Formats: sequence, C-alpha cells, structure tokens
Amino acid sequence: MTPAARLSAAIELIATIDAQRIPAAKALKEWGTAHRYAGSGDRAAISGLAWDVLRRQSSSSWLMDDSSARSRVLGMLKLERGMDVATIAALCDGGRFAPEPLTATEEAALTSRSLKDAPAHVAGDYPDWLDSHLAKVFGDERAAEATAMASRAPLDLRVNTLRGKREKVLPRLSHLGAAETPWSPLGLRIELGADARNPGIHAEEDFIKGAIEVQDEGSQLAALFSAAKPGEQVIDLCAGAGGKTLAIAAMMDGKGRLIATDSDKRQLAPIHERLSRAGVHNCDVRTPRGEDEVLSDIKASADLVLIDAPCTGTGTWRRNPDAKWRMRPGALEVRLKDQAEVLERAAPLVKAGGRIAYITCSVLAEENGEQVRAFIARHPEFSVQPPEQTASVLWDKSEQFAEAALQSAEGLLMTPRRTGTDGFFVSILKRQTSS
Repeated sequence: MTPAARLSAAIELIATIDAQRIPAAKALKEWGTAHRYAGSGDRAAISGLAWDVLRRQSSSSWLMDDSSARSRVLGMLKLERGMDVATIAALCDGGRFAPEPLTATEEAALTSRSLKDAPAHVAGDYPDWLDSHLAKVFGDERAAEATAMASRAPLDLRVNTLRGKREKVLPRLSHLGAAETPWSPLGLRIELGADARNPGIHAEEDFIKGAIEVQDEGSQLAALFSAAKPGEQVIDLCAGAGGKTLAIAAMMDGKGRLIATDSDKRQLAPIHERLSRAGVHNCDVRTPRGEDEVLSDIKASADLVLIDAPCTGTGTWRRNPDAKWRMRPGALEVRLKDQAEVLERAAPLVKAGGRIAYITCSVLAEENGEQVRAFIARHPEFSVQPPEQTASVLWDKSEQFAEAALQSAEGLLMTPRRTGTDGFFVSILKRQTSS
C-alpha cells in the first residue's frame, strides 16, 4: 500500500470507531481480517496512524476547527507527525486510493491555526472532566504533562538476573536497537518509530529462555523501590499476570518466601508459565477459590506486602490512548473503593518493622497521596518512608531521580515528562516496631 492509501485506511478506521463506538484494538483487528491484502508493514503503519489520532484527538479537532475523522487525521499529521502543509497536501492528491485533496478551509487551518489559545484539556488531549484532577497534581503544567502522556512509548525490557546479566544480554539484542534505560539498572529500551512494527520480542532466544521480560522502566523502578531482599517473606497481593512478581523474585535471588495472589483468578492465570520460564522456584501462587481467604495462615509475619493497586491507569495513556477517552468519572470512584479495601487487607499481614509498597499506574492525587493519607489516618501504626530514602536504591542515580520525579510527603510520582517512564506512584509504608 502507498502512504496515501494507508492514510485513507486510517481515516476509514477512525470513522468506524466513531460510528460503532468500539475499542480501537477491536476495530484494528477487524480491519486487518477484512483486508488480507495488507501486509504486516501496512497494518503496522495504519495502526500507528490510528493510535496517533487517538493520542491527539482533542488538539487535532481544535486545530482543524472540525471533529470529523478526516479532520482529526489531518490535524494529527501536523501535531504528532510534524508534517507541513505541502507534505500533507501531497498525500491527499485525490489519486487512486488517496484521500481527497485538501479544501481551502483545511489548508487554511493547517497553515494558520495553532494550540496557542486552546484550553489545557484540549492542548493536553484528555477529557474535560479530568481537568480539575490533573490541575490538583500538576497545576499550570498539566497540559505539558498530559501531552507527554500522549506521546508514543518505547518498548522497555527487564533483564532477569536469575537468567542473565544486562551487559551480556544487551549485545544479543543490538539488532533491535536496544540500549540501556536511563534509570533502571536492569532495563533495556527499544525506541519505536511512528510506523514501526512490533519487534517480536517473544521470538527472541533471550525471551524464550527467560532472560528478559517486557516491562516499562517505571514498573521496574516501582519493584526496585520496594527493596525486597533475599530471605524475606514477601506477599504480592495484586499479582495479576506477574510482572512485578517476577521482578521481586529476581531481587530475592531465589531465597525466602514469595506468595503471589490476586482477587481475579483470570488475571492470575498467565503467572504460572511466566514463573517457570523465568526460573523462579520460591513463589507460591495462591489462586482464590470462592469465599475462602487464601492468606488465612499469614498474620503479622510479612516483611513486605506489595500492592500493585487496581487503578484508573491514567499513567499508561501513552500505551493505550483509547482508554482515556473511554474513561468515565464512575470508574475513579470504583477504583478508590478497591484501593482502600486492598490496603485494609494488607495491614494485618505486615509484621512490626515490615512495610507495604503501595503502587499505582495513575497520576491522580485521589488514588495516590490522598489514598495514602486516608490509610495512615486509619492506621497510625504505619508511617511513610521519606521519598529520598525510597529512591536511594538507585545508588549513584538516586539524587538525580529524586529531583526528576514529583515528590510529595506520601511518595514519588513518575511521569513520561519527568522521568521518561509511564506514570507510576510509589509509597513505602512502614509499620512501627513494637515498643
């Protein structure tokens, strides 16, 4: 397919998503099934265009003064892809399979309009109802922070130290353009271009043998900040598919007791195969069965309880831009209740001198600092570890990271703009030792 034909396909896709109100991933899959002639490169390029439109949905509509699928695609080409009017016009020449030529109105908008006077939620491309929530955290910088959260994410990998070392793995992934991550001592990063295909990490020998896992650098850091140690008793209370469980297991070096569980056994299902591939032998996976409490034998004995809390996922928008437009206010209320419940479940599991690592992939204050303050008010036997102490596990990079992240009395907030990671909040809550 020509670049112009790909552009036409993207316009068609966005119109389908609008008309049928279906998730973008489903629309892309159905389009690929219906257009078998499109090669993998074509599908990757068209997907990239569609996702970029969703990243810049509000700002593109503002720029073009029109919210049609075509206008949003054209606006995105200028705002996200950095194309000038002449380049866009060359793609829209009205030829076979190409979009119709630019109208005088479209050309004028692309030439003269900008985001200079756009409201923050438009310039930052997020739903209007979230503006007050983001203002609470970022103030006048919320549009800039949200714009970074709308950018394309790299592919980050974590080297599993139970299977290999970063300096050994890195040369073996040089053909993918892998480089060390800025902060994590375990991370590798593959930058992805606008039309990049999936590099097929799952087919790499290092992945098959368990030496690498796909994990955003922010998630790697969140696990590192828990400071799990060999010989400890650690409970991963919201293990899900096991991303942070695997990271914690490597930190424990196979020594100690690691328990992984989750309230949703469907989310937990993939963890077994992943633990096996990673060479983890000290993890007890406890799958919920009915109303039985799977942790009934644990009472005030855990050194660390990790809570990868259920949240709105606002910190992962650059990986799933469709999610921010589908998010509704009611979702936040549900998540706040879920978070409070899991914190209450964690508290009695922690021994004196032990700790809770409370982690979200959200940037919203209600899910982060406010949730921590409410927990401390209910449980004065816990206190927040100073954020600079939490960051100290990064050794020579700790001070630089602490300056880059957004610090509060309750913890550390990472964002794409500040730390180049997904948005993650980490708070370490320590239980007082017995008097």
